[in-house]
Amino acid sequence: MRRLGDASPAALPGPRETAAVRQASALLLDYPDADLRDRLPLIVEALASLPPHASRDAALAFASRAAATPERELAEHYVATFDQQNRRCLHLTWWTDGDTRRRGMALVRLKERYRTAGWSFDGSADTAELPDFLPAVLEFAARDPREGTRLLAEHRAGLELLRIALTEAATPYALLLDAVCATLPGPTPADEAQARALATNGPAREDVGLEPYGPMPGTPDMPAPPSAPGGRVVDLPFPTPVTGGPR
Repeated sequence: MRRLGDASPAALPGPRETAAVRQASALLLDYPDADLRDRLPLIVEALASLPPHASRDAALAFASRAAATPERELAEHYVATFDQQNRRCLHLTWWTDGDTRRRGMALVRLKERYRTAGWSFDGSADTAELPDFLPAVLEFAARDPREGTRLLAEHRAGLELLRIALTEAATPYALLLDAVCATLPGPTPADEAQARALATNGPAREDVGLEPYGPMPGTPDMPAPPSAPGGRVVDLPFPTPVTGGPR
C-alpha cells in the first residue's frame, strides 16, 4: 500500500491558505457544471495568489487543468471517476461505516455536529446530497477551521485510501486529495492502522435500509446520479476569506 501522507505541523499552510485550499477543493470536487466553469478562472487566480505550498500547488495544478478541459469532457470524467465506483466514494462515512445501520446514525450525528457548531446543512430531500459528502465537509472546514480540521482528521484513513485509489486510477482528481491531506497534520498510528484494515477488509457491509436517509448513493439499489449534488453546508462565494461567525 502506498505510504500515507507525512505532512508535519511545521509544513502546514497558514490559516488563510488552508481555508482557501479547502474551499477551492470543495468546489472542484463537486460536479463540474456550468456554474463551476464560470468560477474556474477566479479559482485559478485565487490559488495562484497564495504563497507556494504543497496543498496550494496541487489544487492549482488541478484547477488549471480543469480550466483547459472542455466542459463535457470534464463532466464525463467526473462521472466515470466517482459516480460508479464505491472504491472512489466521496461520502466519508462510507469509508468508516460502509453499508450498515450505524452509517445512518453517523449521518444523523454529523448533521447534529454541524448544527452544534452553528451551521445548517441544507441538503435537498430530492437530491443525493448527504452531510458526509466531501465537498460539503470541506466547505464546513473552510469556515470553521478548528471543528472542520477535527472532522477531517477523524476521517483521515478514508481520505488517504481515496487519495490512493484516485492516484492508482491515474486521474487528476488525485491532486485535490493531495491538496486536502496536505492541510492536515501527519496521520497518527491509529489512522495508519485503520487505513490498513480498510485496505485489507474494506468498509463493513449490511443489506439494510439506512433511515432516515434511505439507500445510499453508489450502492447497487441506488446508483449515484450523474448530476450536480443539490444541498451544501454553506454558501460561500470563493475566494472570500473566512471571517466572522456562523450564520
